[in-house]
Amino acid sequence: MRPVIYQLFVRHFSNFSTGAIPWGSREQNGCGTFNAVTDAALESIARMGVTHLWLTGVLRHATRSEYDGLPADPACVVKGLAGSPYAVTDYFDVDPDLAECVEARRAEFAALLRRCRRWGMVPVIDFVPNHVSRQYRSRVRPESTFGAYDNAEVFFARDNAFYYLEPHRTDMPMTMPDGEYAPERGMGRVTGNNVASWTPGAYDWYETVKLNYGTDYRHGASAAAALPSLLAPEYALPRTWQLMNEVLAYWQDMGVGGFRCDMAHMIPLPFWRWIIAHARLRDCSAFFMAEGYDDHLKLVDGPVHRALLEAGFDGVYDGVSYEALRKIYEGGSWANDLDTLHLPQNPLFYKGVRYVENHDEPRLAAPQYWGGVGGLVSRAVMVAQYCTTCGPVLVYNGQEAGERADGPGGYGGDNGRTSIFDYTSLPHFQNWTNGGLFDGARMTPGQQKLRAFTARLLTLLQHPALSRGEFYGLNWANRDTPGYGRLPGDHVSGHHLYAFLRYNQKAKSAILVVCNFSATQAVETHLHIPAHARAWAGRKPGNYVFVSLLDERQPIIHTDDTQLEESGMPVALEPGDALVLEWC
Repeated sequence: MRPVIYQLFVRHFSNFSTGAIPWGSREQNGCGTFNAVTDAALESIARMGVTHLWLTGVLRHATRSEYDGLPADPACVVKGLAGSPYAVTDYFDVDPDLAECVEARRAEFAALLRRCRRWGMVPVIDFVPNHVSRQYRSRVRPESTFGAYDNAEVFFARDNAFYYLEPHRTDMPMTMPDGEYAPERGMGRVTGNNVASWTPGAYDWYETVKLNYGTDYRHGASAAAALPSLLAPEYALPRTWQLMNEVLAYWQDMGVGGFRCDMAHMIPLPFWRWIIAHARLRDCSAFFMAEGYDDHLKLVDGPVHRALLEAGFDGVYDGVSYEALRKIYEGGSWANDLDTLHLPQNPLFYKGVRYVENHDEPRLAAPQYWGGVGGLVSRAVMVAQYCTTCGPVLVYNGQEAGERADGPGGYGGDNGRTSIFDYTSLPHFQNWTNGGLFDGARMTPGQQKLRAFTARLLTLLQHPALSRGEFYGLNWANRDTPGYGRLPGDHVSGHHLYAFLRYNQKAKSAILVVCNFSATQAVETHLHIPAHARAWAGRKPGNYVFVSLLDERQPIIHTDDTQLEESGMPVALEPGDALVLEWC
């Protein structure tokens, strides 16, 4: 089954409070809880075709909020009031903000995991292996706290948990953008994004420290050659490996079925091969999704996505396709430029995780991005992004309601993203959550239409042509077609109209997809499907029928091989719309 992943940021998702304010506290702005993610919510999500539920922000992390026995963390190492979910303070605990009864928080989370399973969805949580909060100390398992046996006199040692800054002077202050962090005076540690400085900057991950997996990261991927093999005995493993295996085993035993692995490209590949194999000894179906980028921080020689997939991941972020789509609206790219991304020889064709939103990226409907028209073209963008490959797809909570990230912020600012650092809410999405009823009773007609469209599209992704089929781009065959994707000022076709075929040979199933990326102009044109494309799709000469799979109001199209070759099949699309047609 093709994985369809729904990212549910608990702090936002089940927060029903309104009238929130910037930099508001939990008491002022509200906060979602595990218990408020009810069966009604999960049933509705499952009925959208979701197979995996990524519960985001679950692990206990640095925060300025205080609870009995859990004091607030120093403000200089906390971003926002709620804090970053990626500055973990205890790998074996969950965020008390998300509990109705703080003392029972892990039991409440375990109950949510059981509810997810009851509705047929695999619960996934974040695994943040590259860095931890500067305040990290496990209260659940103090014997498993990182750094307890480190030699802080050296920058790197194989079994150290951290990298220690030089020079080693007892009076050297560790200075954050908002002041000195006293616990690291004279014993500074490398910041999470590989910044070896006593004064990390405001744009660094200054609230975190980098973890050591047995190699000096300064030597790049070559240093990994000295790491243990997959079958190495436990005594030969770096201590960080052993602790991380304990972490994953803990959550798997509780019922977690998969892990979204943060910044996976910054971790040595031998560790990934080892930890994924061990996790699958406990659960052969354990799902692993990598956030990985081909940037200067990678510990991989060559293409990072292929390397991570070969290490055992079920899916890797496909940031390349995401950026290519955005460039149509922000960088002057054309629809014609997309074809090369969807070739079967690209490993991301089968296992690239496709998304149009996630917690790191701007909302599609945010006016600051996507040329200010993302909310008008969401249907076409989602169809193009999700229907061109076979890999997993990701939907971020609120995307299906046209959330604009105009809820109250704070540290996150007004940047088109729903802040992960603050106590905030999703004003548009709350029209669907409706105070915990999750019935959509307050949604506008436009929101209802978008959510219904999203549900139909996600369910459709299990179609054999879309889940296991090959790709054939049609823009090249329509370059001279009058009106084909040509807007005023265009000199050639294929600027805003994008057409392609998907075909599964085993099922003898073919689908035609046409997207109109224009936010303002409807398209009426003719689409040519040449003889080579028809043969590729297993279609013999004769009469054909095209039936809409997304919109039952779309009339059935009758045509034949002669028309497809010569005059083309008539196609009409509203601005920002898309057709998905079964070729019978």
